[in-house]
Amino acid sequence: MADTKEGREKQAADEERRQREREIEEAQTRSEELEPPREGEEPPRECHRRGCEESPSFVVRERYQEDTGHGAVVATAYLCRDHTEEEGPTNLENAYSGYVFRVDPVETASDANMG
Repeated sequence: MADTKEGREKQAADEERRQREREIEEAQTRSEELEPPREGEEPPRECHRRGCEESPSFVVRERYQEDTGHGAVVATAYLCRDHTEEEGPTNLENAYSGYVFRVDPVETASDANMG
């Protein structure tokens, strides 16, 4: 391409477009990760389900689009083995490209991320 004002403007515009694409790709990659539990945060001693006194065996996480469409919601529940078997995605109507449904054992949940 010749070194003209038009050529320089096109190169600058192309570079800006590539930078925006990189930023979008990085943001999408970050959005696929869930925050790990806070340092020193212990899981609850009982299953999340009301009336169940069993110790939680799994942590179930679901990330979906907020009803308003502005931002993601992360729902987390620590469940016993029986209640985990009953669990499934509940917010598929609000699924988006960053939607996540994940089940991790409690003992490794603090090490898990959504990446």
